[in-house]
Amino acid sequence: MRYSEEIIEEVRNANDIVEVIGQYVRLTKKGSNYFGLCPFHGEKTASFSVSPQKQIYYCFGCGAGGNVITFLMEYENYSFTEALKVLADRAHIQLPKQEPGGMRREEQELRTKLLEINKTAALYFYEQLKTEEGRIGYSYFREKRRLSDATITHFGLGYAKKSPDALYRYLKEKGYGDELLRESGLIQFSERGARDKFWNRVMFPIMDVNNRVVGFGGRVMGEGEPKYLNSPETKIFDKSRNLYGLNFARRSRKDYILLCEGYMDVIALHQAGFTNAVASLGTAFNEKHAQLLKRYTNNVILTQDNDEAGIRAKLRAFPILREAGLQVRVLDTSETGYKDPDECLQHLTPEEYESYIRKSKNAFLYEIDMLRRSYQFSDPAEVTAFYNETAERLCMFSEELERRNYIQAVSREQQIPCQQLQELVEKKMLRAGLRGQKPKEPLPAAGPRSSAPEKKRAAASKSERLLLSWLFARQDLRACVEAWLKPGDFSEGICRELAELLWQGKGELDPAGLMDLYAEDEEKRREAGAILNADAAHKSLEDMSAADFEKALTEAVRSIRRRALEAEIAEAGPDLARLQQLLSEKEALNRLVIHLEEMKR
Repeated sequence: MRYSEEIIEEVRNANDIVEVIGQYVRLTKKGSNYFGLCPFHGEKTASFSVSPQKQIYYCFGCGAGGNVITFLMEYENYSFTEALKVLADRAHIQLPKQEPGGMRREEQELRTKLLEINKTAALYFYEQLKTEEGRIGYSYFREKRRLSDATITHFGLGYAKKSPDALYRYLKEKGYGDELLRESGLIQFSERGARDKFWNRVMFPIMDVNNRVVGFGGRVMGEGEPKYLNSPETKIFDKSRNLYGLNFARRSRKDYILLCEGYMDVIALHQAGFTNAVASLGTAFNEKHAQLLKRYTNNVILTQDNDEAGIRAKLRAFPILREAGLQVRVLDTSETGYKDPDECLQHLTPEEYESYIRKSKNAFLYEIDMLRRSYQFSDPAEVTAFYNETAERLCMFSEELERRNYIQAVSREQQIPCQQLQELVEKKMLRAGLRGQKPKEPLPAAGPRSSAPEKKRAAASKSERLLLSWLFARQDLRACVEAWLKPGDFSEGICRELAELLWQGKGELDPAGLMDLYAEDEEKRREAGAILNADAAHKSLEDMSAADFEKALTEAVRSIRRRALEAEIAEAGPDLARLQQLLSEKEALNRLVIHLEEMKR
């Protein structure tokens, strides 16, 4: 079931986005837009933009974006329907009975039901913690882990009873059917009947960035395997797209995030005041996790355990984070003798732990430190091998300046003569045929820097995004570009998807209305928000003269079509007639000048 597009539009148009967001964020008018501190991530400089003309918001820091409905969904943790009802009440609009929708609405209803079941289960586990049977779990948290009642409540910690079907019976009493319970991952079914996934365990609700319970982790009480157990993946829970504690950490005012190994590390750090700690969820840290972190910070400090497994986890995470453009440092508390953040904070004050954070080490230099451990420095052959392996790793830096800086740092820390190390690196690069070129598998430069091919792709993407933002802002422009471009000329993904909407005649969607299409898909909503606000990083249409705009429009069309033509030419192969046609079009494209007045006539 869903509301009609007409009623959604009526409610959205009746609520000015500046007024609504202004109740949550202090906004200041700058030019045609309003700016404030983003409520979805910590920042000191206002990068959160609200456009009264487009009726959308966008954060240039973390990428959060949407319309007035999605703002309430994200900020207040409302479903689409809940946000719509709040805004309808605000505008004194009576919502009609909902009309039937298609498969997408059915899927959304299933997701809503699963979220409801998880919330019900989380409350059930929390309540059990204070019962006589749950005293073992409460004592574990309070006495062994030294958590306060406030922390237990803050994280919604709970207890699953020893009876292996206690939750099943409770949820059945609440009216949930077996098929829905099977989908939730909380109940397992076999020939012998229904059995709870979690029993005799202390429970850790796992929340997404919008504070919705999407899964659980459970630690067994007493003996038993596995020690820690997580929910299986479901329609609402993807371990690769969630990080424990991120719902709280993203609101931290710190300019870095602490990446931990487990639930208790995160909870202990938050209790000590380090509310910027997160952990992966029973799966190896991966590229999706890194991209998720990139939305909220540019700096990550690795705090995994000080044992061998923890060291390996740090070394695995480092290149993944660096590839995502994040600056990475490593927290080393091994000198304390305590294995992880939780144990450290049982014995250290927050101020003492903060001092280790301040002393955290550059991840590459830490990697070289760990490499040194595997060599016997009493053996000259081992020393030579260490020098060679270190030089090999330094060759992986693609930028000369960065490589030289690291050579100097490694030389200083490992007491290797700088000139000797520099010459060794250069010889290896020369021998591999890499001098003056990029390594075969370069370590990406830290931060947002790009290689030449990446810059070319970024330029093409910028042209696409800029053109799409103009086309959605001015419907009359579509006729000017349709003679030269088609949706297939745009990059696969959101750019092509938006181009197809325009070419199908759905360009009459205003930016706020377009955001409704992605109300339930945060990733696409962010991407669409970046596109619709692409002109904010360029001169706005209002600030450009007609001649300047025609020139910018022509260059955007040329850039997009030229890239597409180059791909088509490469694929043409031995088809000489097709190749000649494409080359002729490329020549004509070089002469292209779009005159808007001529197009109107």
